[in-house]
Amino acid sequence: MKETHKSRILYVTLAILMVALGASDALRGIFAPVFQSHFGLNAFQISMIMTVSYAGNLLFLLIGTKLADRYQKKKVFLGVLLLWILAVGLYLVTDSYWMLLIGVFITMGASTLLNTMINLLTPLLFLSPVMIVNTLFFAQGMGTSASQGILGRFASDFNWWKLTNGVLLILGIIAFLLFYKVEIPEKTERVDKKGSSIREVVSNPAFIYLFLIFGCYFVAEHGIMNWFVIYSKEQLGLVEGQASLYLSLFFGGITIGRFIFAPVVQKLGTIKSIKYFGVVGVIFYIGAVAFGIKGTLFLLGLSGLFLSVIYPTLVLSVQGFYPEDCVASATGTIISLATLFDIVFNVVFGKTIDLFGYRIGFMILPISLLCFFGIFLIFINKVKMKRYI
Repeated sequence: MKETHKSRILYVTLAILMVALGASDALRGIFAPVFQSHFGLNAFQISMIMTVSYAGNLLFLLIGTKLADRYQKKKVFLGVLLLWILAVGLYLVTDSYWMLLIGVFITMGASTLLNTMINLLTPLLFLSPVMIVNTLFFAQGMGTSASQGILGRFASDFNWWKLTNGVLLILGIIAFLLFYKVEIPEKTERVDKKGSSIREVVSNPAFIYLFLIFGCYFVAEHGIMNWFVIYSKEQLGLVEGQASLYLSLFFGGITIGRFIFAPVVQKLGTIKSIKYFGVVGVIFYIGAVAFGIKGTLFLLGLSGLFLSVIYPTLVLSVQGFYPEDCVASATGTIISLATLFDIVFNVVFGKTIDLFGYRIGFMILPISLLCFFGIFLIFINKVKMKRYI
């Protein structure tokens, strides 16, 4: 399915879904103050919401990508999307901290798996996969930044949580119905394949570097998404609307960057794009976060602009280091295990801010991004791609 009417329908379908997933993924951070007051939570209990959601990532990616290698990707995709829809529906009919934990476990796990499968499907469906991936993640960024900008100003109570998830439920159902009608090309010789074992994935020399690269990057980006609003209120003295505005600048930068830089990334290729855009993004990110003052927060938007291409391009680059018949398993294993960084970070961060305050805890984020880029530079000099993406 290359540049046909059907592929355009599929692109629109995936874009709708990515908007919904982007908005959904941002809700934990936006509504953290609401959860805190509504359920009477302390910082550690808030951190458990983040921790459980990344545990969902770990489980869904480990199992889901193995299924995607073994069975028809369309059926796996629709099954995961249905789980996401049901979990969003769970938010509408419950009002409990424990049900919230169950919901974020499923929605975040399913969302991350859907994102990963979209990355894996684009080379099969489109002539310019790198550009398509980044424009789809642009759609995701629109969902994220719009939810942060709008809900950050108006979402003052738990009713907004239910209303927002009602809208996401409708978008999810629309995407499901559209995707159900689209034909997805399958390589029939791979349908019955059992997929690669974790041992085969881990034994590849690229694995340890990719594991560390993804893990450190996750902490830096997800830490901002989940903790910036509450950090800005408690440490910097900003009101919730101001904090959400700065957060929307970061993800607004990511959104715009994925759109305007997609052709550049397509031309440069994955490795050069990560290197060139990464160095600029890291500098602006450290400038925005490390000093812990209001005056540098505007740099968040610039850092988001240049970091925008990093994650989707990283995911796509995995295909260059593994054989084609185990790309889904390799990608899922790497990303799911790298999610351990998120899990550990949220547990440690919650305890750290309870003991030492937000200022010390937040320094973990720029340190993690520095580690990401340093390890990436070592990686590209030590391990060569099997095929260039």
